[in-house]
Amino acid sequence: MRRTKLLFWLFAVIMVLLFVADVLVGDSSLSPSRVWAVITGNETDRIVVDVVLSIRLVRVVVAMLVGAALSVGGLQMQTVFRNPLADPYLLGISSGASLGVALMILGLPLLHLAPGSVFQSIGIAGAGWVGAAFILVCVGIVSRYVKNILGVLIIGVMFGYIAGSIIQILQYLSSAEQMKMFFLWSMGALSNVTVDKLFVMMPVIVAGLLIAVISIKSLNLLLLGEDYAQSMGLDIKKSRILIFTSVALLAGTVTAFCGPVGFIGLAVPHVARMIFGNSDHRVLLPGSMLVGINAMLVCDIVSKIFVLPVNCITALLGVPVVIWVVCKNLRLV
Repeated sequence: MRRTKLLFWLFAVIMVLLFVADVLVGDSSLSPSRVWAVITGNETDRIVVDVVLSIRLVRVVVAMLVGAALSVGGLQMQTVFRNPLADPYLLGISSGASLGVALMILGLPLLHLAPGSVFQSIGIAGAGWVGAAFILVCVGIVSRYVKNILGVLIIGVMFGYIAGSIIQILQYLSSAEQMKMFFLWSMGALSNVTVDKLFVMMPVIVAGLLIAVISIKSLNLLLLGEDYAQSMGLDIKKSRILIFTSVALLAGTVTAFCGPVGFIGLAVPHVARMIFGNSDHRVLLPGSMLVGINAMLVCDIVSKIFVLPVNCITALLGVPVVIWVVCKNLRLV
């Protein structure tokens, strides 16, 4: 117990240090004293104030939200499906969000709809949300009639394939300019979130995290299998819907606002298990959240230093963890 508390404090301190480092890193160099002057309201240069508060600080907060959301979403999926290679996008929620964005960027021009149409008024993030919600509703309806969790998994993956096929058709019919816009969105970017969007994104992710916290007892029971959980009085269908709703809010919101950020949700829960040495979700869920926030802050710092899409960095850091998990499960290490 003491070791766990020390680890939480350690990762909290690392998070604060990475938060400061991420704010300092950017296109133009700013000293820590100047950033502090902005935060305390003593900076007179409005350009510097706008850069720190409206750009850098917002991006850092977004990185923290993304890290927490995907890590917790991945942990829930790995527990529900008892699959070490499950991630928040497993049920096709990300594919649904991508389909919504593809219909917005690629589909509307094919229908010759004007930029001021009611469809475009919801924006790219809104379209992503609608797409993710649609897939969630479909999976939720199916999960009420399918007893076997493997069946839910297969159907969710099939929904993802259908969404992917529609996206490919839209890409084939679209112009090069529209394709480039969609491709840039699909690479993932934290800088697309403005202050106004952040005030929409944050409460939704917080709601998803709160649902995950409420589901901790269910997750601990599901860790031992659905038959055992049911024998202990757990309502499997209700628990599934609650957990899937949490994952949809977390993964769907991240995809809608930042694009499909990969590997964090898959790799971080394994790193948290290894560090904390505990499978109890009362420890593992906040632990995964902290590790995910720190991992995403590191990825953001590296992406800004080398001016690369954040998805490239998350893949470079996440792939070794995934390979290690696969080798471990095949008893190769």
